[in-house]
Amino acid sequence: MINHVTDRNSHNTQIVLASSSEARRKVLEKLEIPFEVFKPSVDESPKSGESPQQLVKRLSVEKACAATDRYPNHLVIGSDQVAVVDEQILGKPANRECAVSQLELMSRKEVVLLTGLALINTGTGKVQSDIIPYRVEFRNLTRTMIENYIDKDEPYDCGGSLRSEGLGIVLLKRFDGTDPNALLGLPLIRLIDMLASEGVSIL
Repeated sequence: MINHVTDRNSHNTQIVLASSSEARRKVLEKLEIPFEVFKPSVDESPKSGESPQQLVKRLSVEKACAATDRYPNHLVIGSDQVAVVDEQILGKPANRECAVSQLELMSRKEVVLLTGLALINTGTGKVQSDIIPYRVEFRNLTRTMIENYIDKDEPYDCGGSLRSEGLGIVLLKRFDGTDPNALLGLPLIRLIDMLASEGVSIL
């Protein structure tokens, strides 16, 4: 069943979150607007020579585009996030060993979390996209801390092996960003602006 949002221009604006992330769904629920969830199937591998910024922007748009056939007259939200440390892109870990390696690499370092955000009006074809950075500093992580964290939180679906909305917060020392929701993969401040440009008023 498709839910509807009442806005100042239309009584049937339909919103879709194109994401398989439970964290993003919970973040979007903060706005208290009805929406439907679509789980896109997109290859998240970086292309040759692609920068982290180019990667997250492309994938956020591709995830939203994956829903266009099913939702022909909707506002579709797409988002993607990677961690960048020492100019290296850290996506979702393939396995436990990869997660351990990622967290060992980030120990005692400042890491930039880049979130690509896209909003597509599938009725008009209008595409809005942006990149929102968020910086975090990791504590000194011992091998025991890392392994205990991975065993408890199982962050295999998280870029950089960090589930910050869960036990991952224990690994972090400092935050620096304009929108704390960006840390969770869905920057609401920027999304509100995008929705407003489509005539959707949250309040």
